[in-house]
Amino acid sequence: MKLPPLLVYTVLRLLAFLVPLAILWFFFPIFREFWWLAAIFAALIGTSISLLFLRAPLSGASTELHERRSARAAERQRDEDAEDEATGQA
Repeated sequence: MKLPPLLVYTVLRLLAFLVPLAILWFFFPIFREFWWLAAIFAALIGTSISLLFLRAPLSGASTELHERRSARAAERQRDEDAEDEATGQA
C-alpha cells in the first residue's frame, strides 16, 4: 500500500521539527528553562532540513495537489457544459 505523498511530506516535516526540539530539550539544560527559544531554534533547523532534504516529497505532494485540483476544474467545466446544453445556451 502506497502512502499519499502529502501525508509522507507532512510526517517528515513534523519529524524535522520534533527531533531537533527533543535534542535541544534533553541535551541542553538551558533550553528547558527557555522552551520558547528551543522552539524557535527547532523551527529554524527543521526549515533548513526540509529545504535541503525534502525536495522530492514536496514535489510529489504538490504534483498530487495540482492533479486533484485540475480534475475538479475539469469536472466543474463538464457540469457547466451539461447545464448549458440542457438549458439551450451556447
